[in-house]
Amino acid sequence: MRTRPLIARPLIALSALTLSALALAGCTGSGEPDGSAATDEGLCAAAAPSGAASEAVTVDGEVGEASTASFDAGLEVEELQRTVITEGDGEALAEGDYVEYALTAFSADSAEKVGDIGYVEGEVLPAAVSAETSLGQIMGCASVGSRMVVTFPASESAGAEVYIVDVLDVAPTQAWGEDQPPVEGMPTVELAEDGSPTITIPDAEAPDEVQVAELKVGDGAEVEPGDNVLVQYTGVTWSDGEVFDSSWESGAAAAFATTGVVDGFRQALEGHTVGSQVLVVVPPEFGYGDVEDHELQDETLVFVVDILGTQHVPTE
Repeated sequence: MRTRPLIARPLIALSALTLSALALAGCTGSGEPDGSAATDEGLCAAAAPSGAASEAVTVDGEVGEASTASFDAGLEVEELQRTVITEGDGEALAEGDYVEYALTAFSADSAEKVGDIGYVEGEVLPAAVSAETSLGQIMGCASVGSRMVVTFPASESAGAEVYIVDVLDVAPTQAWGEDQPPVEGMPTVELAEDGSPTITIPDAEAPDEVQVAELKVGDGAEVEPGDNVLVQYTGVTWSDGEVFDSSWESGAAAAFATTGVVDGFRQALEGHTVGSQVLVVVPPEFGYGDVEDHELQDETLVFVVDILGTQHVPTE
């Protein structure tokens, strides 16, 4: 059902052909929310050091807009380096935060721009930042609104590169949209202070068709067919109301493609906007009904889904 959002070493391999997939690649490792002072100090300490390569780059442009960079072609990049050129005045990143970011990439060999991503809504998924990952080395505990030069040595798949990285915001971990009135006859939902839902099944027969209701309507980008999404969710069975799957209980949001879940769950994603919370009832036909011997094969499922981010998939 879910793919745990992780951060590995994906940013290093950026190229013109992989720019559009950067956000999904950026969610291939894990950063479990923590928030302790000691862990946050570890995030600060994880930041890569400044050095001759990153300090040799001059940047023009405002934070939040694609930038231009000037440096001599053939820039020698022997290690990951990071130089903060603009200190933001927003909150400092903490261990486990889901950071919204954008970047412009340049070839260290030619000094030519490779491309940019994240400056248009729906291009990049928020990614968990952790002291244990390369994203932690890039971001450290930078403040929202910061801009930094990051240099990457060559890898097996790409030459040395220079990134101008902007820390745009920290994404909420629960839906923030406008509350909507409940739909009569559908399960009811109560939210804990942290946003985790408790779902109560009505005393009625399960429906034969998928039922979808928006509990909150967000103001973000609309999820399009095939998008990659970042969500929080809880799923219960209609027969007994028991939780069978929950990102809240796992301790981290989940990232996956809308094409990678059962059809009823997909209907709770596509066509809805980031920031929304969606309630969906999924009969077996639109769930696991065709999966022989699956423990949920004959179950009607109920999900509450908080849509935290979407990454549109290029049509090219």
